[in-house]
Amino acid sequence: MTTISNLPKAIAVIGAGQMGNGIAQTFATCGVLTFMVDVQQEFLDKGLASVHKSLGRFVEKGTLAADIAAAAKARLHATTDMSCLGGVELCVEAVTERMEIKTKVFQDADAALPAAAILASNTSSISITVLAAKTKRADRVIGMHFMNPVPLMKLVEVIRGNDTSDATAAAVVGWSKSLGKIPVLANDFPGFVANRILMPMINEAAFALMEGVATREAIDEIMKLGMNHPMGPLTLADFIGLDTCVAILGVLHEGLGDDKYRACPLMRRLVNAGHVGRKSGKGFYDYPQGK
Repeated sequence: MTTISNLPKAIAVIGAGQMGNGIAQTFATCGVLTFMVDVQQEFLDKGLASVHKSLGRFVEKGTLAADIAAAAKARLHATTDMSCLGGVELCVEAVTERMEIKTKVFQDADAALPAAAILASNTSSISITVLAAKTKRADRVIGMHFMNPVPLMKLVEVIRGNDTSDATAAAVVGWSKSLGKIPVLANDFPGFVANRILMPMINEAAFALMEGVATREAIDEIMKLGMNHPMGPLTLADFIGLDTCVAILGVLHEGLGDDKYRACPLMRRLVNAGHVGRKSGKGFYDYPQGK
């Protein structure tokens, strides 16, 4: 595969977790020199292992040629050094959904990036306008919310902040299409569209479980069979991470001021116990050895 001409020649992804390594894999597979940045080498090692495993699965299924997978691995560079941002056209932040952490990342990235580079956030709920105000490039800050798992899911929710320029929005929409994604525009409100609708459903499913309306299996099966969802809301919450769900609900609750967004006490209790879903081995369900 050759580099797609209307994609950046080089990009950086800050955060090597589930979303970050998926975004990095997607760009690298499409021919883009990609830097994956994180604060510890062990996080980068795990991220690279996830990418290699994912690419291997695509090759095994016959949906990706072995030489393309090998080229993607060669294009992907993992580093703890933010100086790599000095040569990229796009930087995508994909760190944990906490304002204080994202603010620090945005400030550091803003200082390291070329003046013309676009700084995007994969945030699923936090205000793009607020993040942009922490930088000196508010016109070149935008939301680029990928869906999980990134290599498979088509949607990119594109969110303009108050000062995002038309040129920035057009560039990100075009790049998303060149990745084989479908960009859809949303305005800068708490949770945007995807999570403003999804999280209350997951939260209500948790309340139904807590109140004994039905078992976890029954709740999930009813939503799968009755609403044609590919997985039930409790299974999906475990997949996303209960800590992430609680964080997003907190943003919705604070930003919109409505108690209907308060996180279910059962979900909070599980998070406090460290049972945050698949990534911890236990959430609403148990996942021995990650299954």
